[in-house]
Amino acid sequence: MKKILIIALMSFSLGAFAQDIAPKFEKEGDMVKATYFHANGAVAQQGYFLNEKLEGEWIMFNEKGDKIAMGNYVKGAKTGKWLFWEGDVLREVNFDNNKIAAVTNAKQSRSLAKD
Repeated sequence: MKKILIIALMSFSLGAFAQDIAPKFEKEGDMVKATYFHANGAVAQQGYFLNEKLEGEWIMFNEKGDKIAMGNYVKGAKTGKWLFWEGDVLREVNFDNNKIAAVTNAKQSRSLAKD
């Protein structure tokens, strides 16, 4: 299960950056806010970089604008609780220094879980 999830996460991360619309970068203090887009113009990912590494909260969206993943990076490593929405299943994945520590699945209302 963990291997499948890791492969899916890696594929998602790589695929999310392949797009026709140029990403937008905005300097905010020491951080750079990055916004990546789907080919249809909808936001695909949004988050921050610090010293050229992913930092802080990152949010991923599908082509329709629905939130599909949300979590935090510290110095480029996935850390803490990440949430993944797949249909009516909300998957909570806990990361410790970029490694999966635990996975929990729960059926949730998409609107309640995404607020």
